Amino acid sequence: MTVQDFDFLHYINRQKAPESGREEKTGFGEYAFAGDLRVLRRLDRARPVRVVVEATVRFWKAIQKNELLGKSVKVSRRQFPHLHELVVECARTLDIAMPTVYISQNLSSLNAGTYGTDDEAFIVINSALVDRFDDEELKFVIGHECGHIQNNHVVYHTAANFLAQGVITFVKWAVVPARVALNSWSRRGEITCDRAGMICCRSEEASLRAIMKLALGSKKLFDEIDLDEYLEQLGDIKEGWGRFQEYFASHPYLPKRVQALKLFAESSYYRELIGEPGGRPLDEVDREVEKVIQVL
Repeated sequence: MTVQDFDFLHYINRQKAPESGREEKTGFGEYAFAGDLRVLRRLDRARPVRVVVEATVRFWKAIQKNELLGKSVKVSRRQFPHLHELVVECARTLDIAMPTVYISQNLSSLNAGTYGTDDEAFIVINSALVDRFDDEELKFVIGHECGHIQNNHVVYHTAANFLAQGVITFVKWAVVPARVALNSWSRRGEITCDRAGMICCRSEEASLRAIMKLALGSKKLFDEIDLDEYLEQLGDIKEGWGRFQEYFASHPYLPKRVQALKLFAESSYYRELIGEPGGRPLDEVDREVEKVIQVL
């Protein structure tokens, strides 16, 4: 079977180096976390990652695509028109093509994901999430997933997801090093996509609400959280043995994502988007975020 060459280096080679010192690439969001872009530059050079990505593409096309879509319903103007309009708004905000979105029947898990290849990507949203989130929170989730598409995450994101599920097992020599490399990138890619979600909903409060509800699965629990006290857990995370577990995780621990979003809300980039003056340079925010999400 012919496997398409998914080479991030052709994206990296189009990278610009503006006077601000921020690393930006054509085809990537201007808001993208610099740490995301930096790790992507190294990711494609790792042979285990290339092997696993190629295996993922083969597996995706042969099996997983039909399995996912066979349990889902496509969002369109005729089916779920209100949700379709939210997707349209997010796509317009990020200036990307309208993504294909499906609703998966799952009444217990608050989750969404983006899967596929660079040429054939789609978003799957669990029905429980649609039932429990308001429109602004849904925009954050949809915007987050659109961020994966805009920032060329889809193939590697899919590979990391399948590795976490234990699906890719027939290239065993590559699994552990590929998983470590992909997760190191994925934790930074999630920071980029959280920013995309906030840009789409234009609300720091709604963004934090959505991300906390995704993690806790409960609106009631979110309403009872003192955010300042919750963020104090960052110190315990950085000092405890739990940081070694995070090394193998695809997402940063929740308090880190919350703190990273709050820092992005202080940036001049975001403040300009919502029509407020001032703010901190984005490269300065990125340096502080890198310290927040550091594992070891």
